[in-house]
Amino acid sequence: MESNQTERWLGMKDLCRYFSVSNDTIYRWINQGGFPAKKIMGRWKALKSEVEDWAQHAGHLGNEAPLLFPDEYMGIDLPWSVFTFPLPDELKCPYTHVSLFSGCGGIDLGFRQVGFKTVFANDINEDACATYEHNLGEITLGDIRNIELPEIDSPDVLTAGFPCQPFSNAGLRKGVDDERGDLYLFSLKAVEKLKPRGLLSSKHNGQLLIEIIAENLYSLGYNVAFRLLDASQYNVGERRLRVLIVGTKRSDKKLGVYSFPEPNIRKELCLRNIVFNIPCTVANQGEVLPFSPQSEMLVSQIPEGGSWKDIPYNKLPERLKKIADNIKRYHSPKFYRRFHRDDIAGTITAAFTPEKAGIIHPVEHRFFSVREVARIQSFPDWFTFLGGSVKSKYQQIGNAVPPRLAYELALAIKAVLNGKNLLVGKRFIPFSRFKTQTTPVKVTDPQVIFNEK
Repeated sequence: MESNQTERWLGMKDLCRYFSVSNDTIYRWINQGGFPAKKIMGRWKALKSEVEDWAQHAGHLGNEAPLLFPDEYMGIDLPWSVFTFPLPDELKCPYTHVSLFSGCGGIDLGFRQVGFKTVFANDINEDACATYEHNLGEITLGDIRNIELPEIDSPDVLTAGFPCQPFSNAGLRKGVDDERGDLYLFSLKAVEKLKPRGLLSSKHNGQLLIEIIAENLYSLGYNVAFRLLDASQYNVGERRLRVLIVGTKRSDKKLGVYSFPEPNIRKELCLRNIVFNIPCTVANQGEVLPFSPQSEMLVSQIPEGGSWKDIPYNKLPERLKKIADNIKRYHSPKFYRRFHRDDIAGTITAAFTPEKAGIIHPVEHRFFSVREVARIQSFPDWFTFLGGSVKSKYQQIGNAVPPRLAYELALAIKAVLNGKNLLVGKRFIPFSRFKTQTTPVKVTDPQVIFNEK
């Protein structure tokens, strides 16, 4: 063993990341006695070797028994590390937040951590509401179209994660003509009634529908900024593309000017550092959807980093042979994709089917567990998912906006509420020019700004 003179000391932030727990948990271990931390110059520190020895004999801690991460975890800003437990006291949160189509609370978790008190939240899904209430607090269950909106005078921000299926490829892009698209129209009515100072919404890509949304919000008195974001460039270990739309009230002269945070590519947020070595005692880690017999047979033949294309032709089921025989016609799909441990995860979808999403563990012949997909989406380990089935928990996570992405956006919105101009020195495309574009929106495109001349 190294001597104390050369051995590494771990500070409080290092210890939290080492164990993937909050600083409150570390303090509790210290107070319980036995945890090998020492106060040096007013700060708690511990020798790495002593921490490892303590962890080997920590079985008496039950569900809080830690599992050490590999050395490469040290110093990494893991996606969920910003979320404290307990969360900031709502009574001390200086900003107000109304949440529509809240789901299990991905957006609301990010905003709460930044200092927003959610004064109203709603969702129609009973399991999602149970998860929300367990982790975040009160939420109203039911169809928002049949619920009276609260009498709130100009909340600081309204978020509306309205259902994106009508606007997606899977939903055949029916948009506002779909029954669920009617929920979008209700969101506009909510904006008109509550008159929030700022607003945030998320949707799938689709230029025409983005134009409609931007023009609708502008007509209601809001300057609008939108951009196609990849969550993996905003401290989330998942390649997830969504258009984020932010509005700020033009008549509120105390507001600053919004601009999206700059992207930051972080290759270290790969699956190796997100889903490997999760303790079996962490909530939802033991919940895994079983394979069908056919999927089990196929997955067992797919190497790490591979897909169905690596399976010998004679072992493919007939439906996949048909695709393999005419691969160009089917646009070379990557069914049964198994990402490598050093890859950033693909998009976690609510459908959670192996044909359409890379949801197979890199080295184990199984789907990702509920906890593993929660980590991919940046939920902290203390955020427990409830529901009547494992499938329901996958769906809640797949429908959520990654809370770390919401956190990054909330920080920017908070700055605008405090009068800061974030657009200074930033690239952007005027909305008038965006409307004449004939090429699809890309992640590399600057943000689009639609504001008062």
